[in-house]
Amino acid sequence: MKNLLIIFLLIGQVVLAQNDEALVKEVVNSAYVSGIHNGGSIDDIRKGFHPTFQMLRLMDNEVKPLGIEEWITAIEKNRAQGNTAPAVRTEGRFTSVTVSGTAANVVLELYRGDKKIFTDNLLLYKFSEGWRIVSKTFYRHP
Repeated sequence: MKNLLIIFLLIGQVVLAQNDEALVKEVVNSAYVSGIHNGGSIDDIRKGFHPTFQMLRLMDNEVKPLGIEEWITAIEKNRAQGNTAPAVRTEGRFTSVTVSGTAANVVLELYRGDKKIFTDNLLLYKFSEGWRIVSKTFYRHP
């Protein structure tokens, strides 16, 4: 009986982890791939990114952070100038998703057509309102 209970608990944990992985992917697709890269809703972006989010950019051998509100301001300015979503949609391909309790790490490759444009490393936390992206590093492919 004790072994059976342990088996059910382990199965439950696996199901929850798979559910969390699906929820993490949903947030990344909605807020980041659709929201930022494909001209989606600013509300969806804000729902998926934590207000303290920082994109850590390697520029001139230094790390230069960019907060989500600064990024949104740049996106809105770009959209106001008539630069809408690209004609060829950006596709996100998950290389890996690792969920450990309330933390998640995503490696995501972004493609425009057949060309790989970015490899992103996204970190997420699970808050009371759900999974939210808290940090990003990236490599821009030539």
